[in-house]
Amino acid sequence: MAILVDHTTRVLVQGITGREGSFHTAQMLTYGTAIVAGVTPGKGGQTVEGVSVFDDVITAVGETGANTSIIYVPARFAADAILEAAEALIPLIICITEGIPVWDMIRVRRYLEGRPVRLIGPNCPGIITPGATKVGIMPTFPGADIHKPGHVGLVSRSGTLTYEIVWALTEKGLGQSTCLGIGGDPIIGTSFVETLAMFQEDPDTHAVVLIGEIGGEAEQQAAAFIRDAMTKPVVAFVAGRTAPPGRRMGHAGAIIAGGGGADASGLAANKIEALRAAGAYIAEYPEQVAEQMLHILGQADG
Repeated sequence: MAILVDHTTRVLVQGITGREGSFHTAQMLTYGTAIVAGVTPGKGGQTVEGVSVFDDVITAVGETGANTSIIYVPARFAADAILEAAEALIPLIICITEGIPVWDMIRVRRYLEGRPVRLIGPNCPGIITPGATKVGIMPTFPGADIHKPGHVGLVSRSGTLTYEIVWALTEKGLGQSTCLGIGGDPIIGTSFVETLAMFQEDPDTHAVVLIGEIGGEAEQQAAAFIRDAMTKPVVAFVAGRTAPPGRRMGHAGAIIAGGGGADASGLAANKIEALRAAGAYIAEYPEQVAEQMLHILGQADG
């Protein structure tokens, strides 16, 4: 088993005819992902990598039974693309696009409330269940993949650190059940807490890696859930320990509002303290995540 995506996932690519959409469609197909449709308004009837293109999402879902959408649409159109997928009641929507205005995402979040859909992202690398399906932009190379099927779940706010730590796990013989990037923007669709809850319920996930970064209170919320509800071990790494207050580091959400008092919640040190107090194992550097996980699990995990 895994969370969110597996061999039954049928993917629709919004923005499939664009440069990023077409490139990553080819990469996902090579990995074995079942891409059943693409959508670009005005391009219906074309094909990309053998995948039929439709003018709108509702038609594409009706024709192909797609149950997951991945969005490679420019920022100015991305919110509308999410709303279109949600209107079609696609259960899982993954938005790769970065730079979506916060006001647009406020509008999206309000629309999604109460609807039977889940949004991953935006500004995220997507999700992969190794050996089953990839719905995203994470690097995969036939015959030399950094991912390996196994029993370690991984959830991260950072795409690049995800790849680095996945490779460290695989090098230690520790395979992954599912790897998920939730995105680093101030407003995202799925939180650390929601993802941890799914890993907690997944019998194929034996332990979890959590990759955080400065800014916001997502890691503190995750710490509370780990303390109160997690029975599986969690190894955490928080990036940005040396980031100066007020300086944006990478993601729009990775910014510390102030240096002290109530504004200090975004500091890496405070996040680490909360996670450690909740019982998570804390890695001092990315490679140590794999070292600690190997120690916890006691053996290579295939």
